[in-house]
Amino acid sequence: MPRTIDEGFRDFLTKLTPTGTESESAKSHRASIEACLAANFNLQRFFRTGSFGNGTSISGYSDVDYFASIPADKLSDNSTTALARVRDVLDKRFPNTGVRVNCPAVKVPFGAVASESTEVVPAIVASLTKDKHIVYKIPDCAGGWMRSSPDAHNAYVRDIDQKLDSKVKPLIRFIKAWKYYQQVPILSFYLEMRVAHYAYTQSSIVYSIDVKVVFDILNSAGLAPLIDPTGISGNINSCSTQTKLDEAKSKLATALSRAEKACEAERKGNVKDAFDWWNLVFNDNFPGYYR
Repeated sequence: MPRTIDEGFRDFLTKLTPTGTESESAKSHRASIEACLAANFNLQRFFRTGSFGNGTSISGYSDVDYFASIPADKLSDNSTTALARVRDVLDKRFPNTGVRVNCPAVKVPFGAVASESTEVVPAIVASLTKDKHIVYKIPDCAGGWMRSSPDAHNAYVRDIDQKLDSKVKPLIRFIKAWKYYQQVPILSFYLEMRVAHYAYTQSSIVYSIDVKVVFDILNSAGLAPLIDPTGISGNINSCSTQTKLDEAKSKLATALSRAEKACEAERKGNVKDAFDWWNLVFNDNFPGYYR
């Protein structure tokens, strides 16, 4: 068991990282989904995105996301109709799973664990970035299409992570863990890009300090939309509705207060108290203190 806060975050990261079994579960349904889409839509590319695709997933909570690159002439101009068509095709192939639209994706909830739940985003090639990353059009949840580039976004996070001794992706994991453990209705992509955008300005990362700083930045900004730092997706919203935004702001204020108390206790040498405050931040999931 950990004796220092740094050791506590180290052990917490191990807990948050999906096991080999989860990773295999995440892969297990890929071939059948890909074959189904290829047979019905002349699939051009099928690749993993999201937390599992970028190394920031949370054990027991993160599902698996894929982009399905489909020729424009195989999808409706109306993205709502396109999603319905993809849903119908996947539902016919997997009739007992409860396939449904979860915009901008179609969700195929295999099994009882999150890592077996698969989301497929229909995507149309739109352009290339100057770094040769493909930009796609994906459903905007209002019948139209919006721009997205998982390759560019992943490269953005990866480059910052590499410059900071591979500590940025763990920092993202800690913030996502708070989201899941406290049931905070903030979109994961928003948190990922917010943390990376913050880390871009830093020369080092100390988890106990930077988790608190990220909470402070999010709170001070009022969870306002983030202008996509890659210049591709426009504004990245934090929540899907005003009701969820209000709830998220309340839970964020509580998390910030607790993180501040944890940091203050650590500064004063009250390590046990600091562990207790971090445990409150993460809803009784932070490692216990060993004297």
